[in-house]
Amino acid sequence: MRIGELAERTGVSRRLLRYYEEQGLITPSRALNGYRQYGESHVHVVLQITGLLDAGLPTRIIQQLLPCLDKPQTIYVPNLTPEMIATLRREQARLSERIDCLTRNRDAIADYLDKVLSVKSANNESSQTKNTPRVGAGGGVSSSVQGELVIPPL
Repeated sequence: MRIGELAERTGVSRRLLRYYEEQGLITPSRALNGYRQYGESHVHVVLQITGLLDAGLPTRIIQQLLPCLDKPQTIYVPNLTPEMIATLRREQARLSERIDCLTRNRDAIADYLDKVLSVKSANNESSQTKNTPRVGAGGGVSSSVQGELVIPPL
């Protein structure tokens, strides 16, 4: 299959497929006219690459892991070196730190959203129960409740 079909079947752009080739992650054969030719196995490899990239692994680590990948969701390691173990442990620690940071950010956004919705709900309830404008101390007309929103640090 040509690069366009591989891109369509995997959801990966042609440009990104060429990048994978530059990084040594995939190696297509070449037709007589110079076009890249991909086999069925490339579909599975590209899907594994995208899954590992989505998990946060850099291409240099993926390149080391690819020989250990048999088929989607299967990893076998015939000759696991101490260097590979150390590299994978570092990547695992880095990913754990990233997950912790993302979790804190998610929780901060959820807290912020809860507060925004709470203030909005209070404003809506106030405007529904008091359809008539009220006169403020300075003689001005006010029809809404002002709420204070504190944004938590990320």
